[in-house]
Amino acid sequence: MNIRKALLWAVPLGLPLGLLSSLGATALATTIEMKVLPVNGPELGCPTFLTAYETGRPPAPGGYATDGMIQLSAIASNISATQLNDFSATWTGTLNPEYRNCKATAGMSSVDGEVYSGHSYLRVQLIDGQARVILDMTGMRDANDFTATLIEQTMRNGNPRWSWGGTD
Repeated sequence: MNIRKALLWAVPLGLPLGLLSSLGATALATTIEMKVLPVNGPELGCPTFLTAYETGRPPAPGGYATDGMIQLSAIASNISATQLNDFSATWTGTLNPEYRNCKATAGMSSVDGEVYSGHSYLRVQLIDGQARVILDMTGMRDANDFTATLIEQTMRNGNPRWSWGGTD
């Protein structure tokens, strides 16, 4: 298993990131491909995939954090946070004209080119001319069986950005 894949699996499996940091894994960005799945078969006017990135922060005493972003500005504009709490965030934007009729969803399908079949805590809905990105930590437990939480959510260059983490 490569270091990037080990990082992605460490949190859901409850492994301490300090163990992985000794491998030099904390500074590597993970590329997440999200396959777009149109409703009722192939549809014209939908993107084929979306891309997100996550990077583990260096370990800190008692916890870990992961920073991420999704390239939503490639398909939508006027993006803003529309729902926030300790466990989830939703960003909503207007689909660009070429995607306005798209009706689809997307979930995490590969990480650094390898098939991902775990819990997709990052999801996208494309419907009614809008794009919704949902980052949801529900069911994501850390090494101490606490729920991972959102630390921060922002926008930069038209793209949603976040930080989430937990205890180790």
